[in-house]
Amino acid sequence: MLSLSTPRLNLTQITEQEWPFFLRLQQDPDVMRYVSDERREAEVRQIFNSRLVRWETHSRHWLCLVMRDRHNGTPIGFTGFVRGDDEMAEVGFILDPIFHAQGYGYESLHAVCKFAFEKCAIRKLTATVTVGNIGSKKTLEKAGFQPEGILRENYFLAGTWQDDWIFGLLRSEFR
Repeated sequence: MLSLSTPRLNLTQITEQEWPFFLRLQQDPDVMRYVSDERREAEVRQIFNSRLVRWETHSRHWLCLVMRDRHNGTPIGFTGFVRGDDEMAEVGFILDPIFHAQGYGYESLHAVCKFAFEKCAIRKLTATVTVGNIGSKKTLEKAGFQPEGILRENYFLAGTWQDDWIFGLLRSEFR
């Protein structure tokens, strides 16, 4: 099983045991404010099941890693990426609100970027963030992602069309 570590975190592929935590985050309005409208449990379960599929470096489905406190095992959130075309991949992350603004998003994202660039031969990582999600924007920028533009009225959320910020990080830029 894939495992990454940072000074404060262990990142491991999700297993069935993470279902209650995954469901709780997916149904938390604060977590999902910029991600998705309310989802029924059956829909969340489908998303979860798609993340349980065996992942290899060439896979075209999400690598979903649970972030856990390295010392006590407390789950903090999820992170990962999905490979696209042309040696590119899109990153994503969500955290339990009690762990927001403590550097865990950056720490996990840095580890994911390092893995993607060094072990998976990814050339470029991208991220799509709903305009207004300042926490995710700051996390991406701290990790070296550069703003690449705005997709206007790109995502329907909370009853209205939302703009998305697009970010990118090239392997050659990663530090």
